Amino acid sequence: MPEVSRFYGMIVAVFFSEHNSPHFHARYGNNKIAIEINSLKILEGNFPPRALGLVMEWASLHRTELISNWDLARDNQQLQKIKPLK
Repeated sequence: MPEVSRFYGMIVAVFFSEHNSPHFHARYGNNKIAIEINSLKILEGNFPPRALGLVMEWASLHRTELISNWDLARDNQQLQKIKPLK
């Protein structure tokens, strides 16, 4: 998994060769979710409410870095790590 951040037991990744609108994936235990970067709309999956709130807070703080990683992934370039939520 092309991991870009990890915090509070959540792993956030941006996959290479993805289509659709710019989005990222997150995993928390057995839960998986895909979230559009610009709108923070849930594209698929679900998270427990507290974990969803944390990942949404993190994403809203790091939209620019997520878009940059989306562009890097589309160009098959190495992704940049993003600071975790503290």
